[in-house]
Amino acid sequence: MTPDKKGESALGRGLDALIRKEKPKKKETPDVKKTTSEKKTTKKTQAKSSSKTKNSPKDKNSRKLREDPNKIIVDGVILEVRKNPRISLWSARSAAVLRFLKNTKPAFSISKEASSLIEEAVQQKYPEIWEMFEGEDF
Repeated sequence: MTPDKKGESALGRGLDALIRKEKPKKKETPDVKKTTSEKKTTKKTQAKSSSKTKNSPKDKNSRKLREDPNKIIVDGVILEVRKNPRISLWSARSAAVLRFLKNTKPAFSISKEASSLIEEAVQQKYPEIWEMFEGEDF
């Protein structure tokens, strides 16, 4: 693939390089220009009409304050984990041990073993947080 423009490069962009966003097409506008007074009146009328239809920011903020902040975080984490339950970690020695086991034990799964070990360790270290997610179906 070659970039559309000389300044655009896919190098270092990862998945973004594969997913290209389409550029919005320019709308053809008539050559007639609005006067400054027309621009001001249209902005004022738009602001008035939009303020009537939308809820005020104070209402949204007060609803958020009434909800438990941990509940908001938990809900966000659940959505994120449902989309991508994987984690990455770096441990050369652990990787060496798990790869050795994979090569010496038939049907050994590095992923299953790592999941089991991590879940046990996290549950022991953070029991209160673990209980928050106990009933969730991931």
